Amino acid sequence: MLHSMSTTVEAASERSAAEVNEEIRALWRRSGGTLTTEQREVYQRLVLEWATAAPDSDRAA
Repeated sequence: MLHSMSTTVEAASERSAAEVNEEIRALWRRSGGTLTTEQREVYQRLVLEWATAAPDSDRAA
């Protein structure tokens, strides 16, 4: 079970910014616009992952 969890983490770190963004949007849709403490923690992790995955070209535009 631990092995599959580490695979999931690796896969998550290789997602594109668009994939992470879609997960963020889905989190907000499920929450109805108000995040619980647990959802906020997930949101913060997703935003950090998105920022890491986002291409630098977005800043140059």
